[in-house]
Amino acid sequence: MMMRLHIKVILFISVLLFTEGLLAQQAQINWMSVAEVQEAMKKEPKKVMIDVYTSWCGPCKMMMKNTFTDPMVITYINKHYYAVKFNAEGNQEVSFKGNTYSNPNFNPAKTKSRNGTHEFTMAIAPVSGKIAYPTIVYMDEDFRILTPVQGYMQPAQIMPILSYFGDGAYKTTDWQTYQGSYGK
Repeated sequence: MMMRLHIKVILFISVLLFTEGLLAQQAQINWMSVAEVQEAMKKEPKKVMIDVYTSWCGPCKMMMKNTFTDPMVITYINKHYYAVKFNAEGNQEVSFKGNTYSNPNFNPAKTKSRNGTHEFTMAIAPVSGKIAYPTIVYMDEDFRILTPVQGYMQPAQIMPILSYFGDGAYKTTDWQTYQGSYGK
């Protein structure tokens, strides 16, 4: 009798842990297109985070695998941001703030390698005039660019940046001060 009880308890705990693991794996960032974000913003303003990536970029793939799958990152982004995944070298036409952007140098034969840079990438992602991948572009509720941040970031590196803009601390506190006090 006692053996059956132990087996049932172990089975129950195993099922519970398995189900919890599946739910955690299913959680993901609610990625949207630029057009979808512009529509959503009319109903509920939020900050915007645009992941500017390319198909050939190794660090971009690492961020997708290691950073954008982290439960804390997913939860924070989904609560505080509209998230856009934008292919910096893609061929889709983008309408944004009254302008239309395209990629006139796009070459369909190079979809898996370096290609022409999209005009929208050039409009939102340069840092000191240079483009690098990945770049996360942070915008306020009026689509004003707060800053583009270039380079691969692990969850512990991106969380302070997400909260700096997501919580509005950038309005009253400089980055160095905020970063020094984050998590304390």
